[in-house]
Amino acid sequence: MSHVDRASDLAIRWRKSSRSAQGSECVEVGATAAFAAIRDSKNLAGPALLIAPGAYAAMVQAIKVGRFDQA
Repeated sequence: MSHVDRASDLAIRWRKSSRSAQGSECVEVGATAAFAAIRDSKNLAGPALLIAPGAYAAMVQAIKVGRFDQA
């Protein structure tokens, strides 16, 4: 896992979930062949988290099955 200080410097097409309400606080994701990137949608010029594609896929799967849900 790594990060960049300015997500806007990355040549990535960012997208938000279609389930996000307009104007809501959300994260955006983007990808290249080398990594998946995550950034705060309210801070487009802020930092981005860079994750290996396999680790990103595992995280998304864990979220889908509720592994991080709080009781």
